[in-house]
Amino acid sequence: MQGLMQHRSLSLPHLFHRAERYFSHKKVVTATASGNVVVSRVGDIAQQVRRLAAAFDELGLAADARVGTFCWNTEQHLALYLAAPCTGRVLHTINIRLFPDQIAYIVNHAEDEIIFVDRSLLDVLWPLADGMPTVRYFVVIDDGSTDQIPDNPRVLRYDQLLAECDPQRGDFVVDDENQAAAMCYTSGTTGNPKGVVYSHRSTVLHSLTILAADVMGLSERDVVMPIVPMFHANSWGLPYAALLAGADTVLPGPNMSPDALLTLLSDYKVTVTAAVPTIWMGIAPLLGERDLSALRFILSGGSAVPKALSQRYRDAIGHGLTQIWGMTETSPLATVCTSRTYHDGLTEDQKAEALSRQGPPVPLVNLRVVDPDTGQEMPRDNSSTGEVQAAGPWIAASYYDSDDHHASFTDDGWLRTGDVGVCDQHGSLLLVDRTKDLVKSGGEWISSVQLENEIMAHPKVAEAAVIAIPHERWVERPLACVVTKPGESLTAQEVIEHLIPRVAKWWLPDAVEFIDAVPKTSVGKFSKKRLRDRFKDYRFPSPEPAQQH
Repeated sequence: MQGLMQHRSLSLPHLFHRAERYFSHKKVVTATASGNVVVSRVGDIAQQVRRLAAAFDELGLAADARVGTFCWNTEQHLALYLAAPCTGRVLHTINIRLFPDQIAYIVNHAEDEIIFVDRSLLDVLWPLADGMPTVRYFVVIDDGSTDQIPDNPRVLRYDQLLAECDPQRGDFVVDDENQAAAMCYTSGTTGNPKGVVYSHRSTVLHSLTILAADVMGLSERDVVMPIVPMFHANSWGLPYAALLAGADTVLPGPNMSPDALLTLLSDYKVTVTAAVPTIWMGIAPLLGERDLSALRFILSGGSAVPKALSQRYRDAIGHGLTQIWGMTETSPLATVCTSRTYHDGLTEDQKAEALSRQGPPVPLVNLRVVDPDTGQEMPRDNSSTGEVQAAGPWIAASYYDSDDHHASFTDDGWLRTGDVGVCDQHGSLLLVDRTKDLVKSGGEWISSVQLENEIMAHPKVAEAAVIAIPHERWVERPLACVVTKPGESLTAQEVIEHLIPRVAKWWLPDAVEFIDAVPKTSVGKFSKKRLRDRFKDYRFPSPEPAQQH
């Protein structure tokens, strides 16, 4: 027996028309490159979307053209988030922080027909233009920068282009919910970046789940500020979810300084925000300088959140950072670590420990932890580590135009995440490490992530990263790379003494090297690859008194 429900496509035009019809009065705030703040309305964004739709047709873009964006978090970028997929094209958000050869690679691999670029980013993209033969037009968005705009027939101006096009009337329609809506490339820490293609269906379901109470619980009353870049896995889905809920949106533009971000959070009474841990580390020393009483949800993902950092926020504003976990291949939301009933009887320390995990999977996402040698699923007893694998309606099934399928996907269709973790009886995930970042010492695994978190709990430590160094006897041993806080002095011996009561003796780093800063990837994560390259010829010193830094 079949159900007797209407068949309606789960597609982004529904999200657009809902926002335009019911929430046209809601605010969209953008901080510009010139330091100004522009306050628009969702109705204004909808007009941009309709003009963009007409412009795509006027320029003769293919029905399934890849529409590249090389932009900060701005209202124009938000308009493109809607205009490309609602007209059947494919939004391609390009990571502005990739190396030039990687940028050229993904543009050519995706075969972008047009790229929208913020004026302040022209000096990064335009020198690569001659090596991008499929790109017919570069459309420059004036974001307050004074950078020179090339006099070239391939270069158009955003405002002028839209002014010449009448807003397209009528409803947008995408009948096939499995049609591509957007694509985003992985950061390419090993080999070339790989393309992940999101469907309309996956994006709508992902957006709807963000509104769920035990996920983020977004509502029309919220003010959402995605600090995480809009080129990074669709800004973790927040722009679409905010539009679906009818929330106000605050977009930080190019100025990512702690003071600028704090000013926006305070002035616009932001309730929900999201960023990688390095952003929250930078903001932490300034927490007492602004009124953040409106904040109810501070999301942190991309790498593990040090418990000490979350506690600092809890002490300052009443609640800590909420861990989420995912990746480009998971759209990216896979887990959220919110407070649950089984946390109620815990002490404050026990609760802080429980909430430092990545958390249980969100609705519609399945996770399993698998023994990499046998392929068997590990028991959920909080003791058996293995490779984390994911499945669900917004989890990638393959990469775009790639032969890297078997290495990344199982025979039964699960995504191999490359993360190593453990689950408890409630399904709460704790990531131990990335597969490639584990330290294998004497046949046993040492978690670099756990070591880093314990080192960063030291009050004089700003950042810490742990990498494996070859060792004649033990195969590998951990090297701790430590950044001290400004004005502080610290010795290697102090770091080791801090760790002694916190980790097993054989986990203790064989050496501590003090560095100016931990290198970061294009999305703000610690770059272990660059550290490994820097210390590739490192040899552990003979035991001797620690030298003060």
